[in-house]
Amino acid sequence: MYPELSSRKKEILKAIIDQHVENGEPIGSKALTQSRFKGLSSATIRNEMAELEEMGYLEQPHTSAGRVPSELGYRFYVDTLMQSYALTAGELTQLNELMKAKTTELDNLLRSAGKVMASLTNYPAIAVRPVETRKAILRFSVMPVDAHRFLLVSLLSETKAKTKYFRSSAPLTPECLECLESNLNRLIAGKDTGSITLPAVYELENRMGDYASLVGPIIKYVYDITGSESGGDIRIDGVNRLLEYPEYTDTGKLREMLGILDRKEDLIEIVSGAEDDGVNILIGSENAVDAMNSSSLVFKKIVSDGKTVGAIGVIGPCRMDYSKVVSTLEYLSKNIAAALSPDRSNALPDGGKGSNNHGSE
Repeated sequence: MYPELSSRKKEILKAIIDQHVENGEPIGSKALTQSRFKGLSSATIRNEMAELEEMGYLEQPHTSAGRVPSELGYRFYVDTLMQSYALTAGELTQLNELMKAKTTELDNLLRSAGKVMASLTNYPAIAVRPVETRKAILRFSVMPVDAHRFLLVSLLSETKAKTKYFRSSAPLTPECLECLESNLNRLIAGKDTGSITLPAVYELENRMGDYASLVGPIIKYVYDITGSESGGDIRIDGVNRLLEYPEYTDTGKLREMLGILDRKEDLIEIVSGAEDDGVNILIGSENAVDAMNSSSLVFKKIVSDGKTVGAIGVIGPCRMDYSKVVSTLEYLSKNIAAALSPDRSNALPDGGKGSNNHGSE
């Protein structure tokens, strides 16, 4: 995937990225020999940097300037060179204060998490509730209302249900309603819309006999509620922090980024379509949205009880402190997931023990 690099080239590339992330300036050979490579001459460093540039890991903004990391350089750094960041005592205190909140309400946790992420990383933070498509009804219940009407209760999860009244032209009998509930659960419950076949619908109509006319409206209703979408909300904190980075002093780039943050559906789509495991890091052109070609989006989904319930992350320049962002996201997402668990003992702040509190660089 990557052009082969010697150990020395890797060390030089990492040093350039570390210094560039810290000060935002192009890095020259003199700065490297003074800070990290006192045993090497400037000429040797310059040769190595020139080769790294030829290989696509570095770029030279101006003829006489030092080098800056390219998109490939950042990707190689994230995948290969990045060391784990140790959360400080002060950072752990802020994170643990959030987890002490006496709430298991997801919206409140995500709202607070976004504020903490923006404060700790100094990048705009996003807190996302991904789009959730209901795929199947777990169970049906049929409740009589009067001689011609009944209430159909469709259980979508252990805590969510939809209800709808249906009317029959013929008087309803207890046997008819019992037959309807039993066969809806046998033939329709647990199946997504693609698995509800015509033979199953025909069998349901046959079993309903004189009440077969009820089946069509009920199946249409099932399709309506299993195909509907819910969720898909996003909160953004700390947008003004973009102004602190020289990458956004260009008013055109800043306007584009603010436009992306305003079109929240684009961000929701990106996050919803990403992998559930691990931290997702999209650098520059890896983002599906063209206006983010000069920025990075880093986020992690929150999985509780085997289900993705949300995501938190940050948006900022490609010159991002990825190590700190990743460690903070992992710690925070793990503890939010534990707070949402029925057994909240796993979410008790422990000062970093059992967390993703990595070794320092």
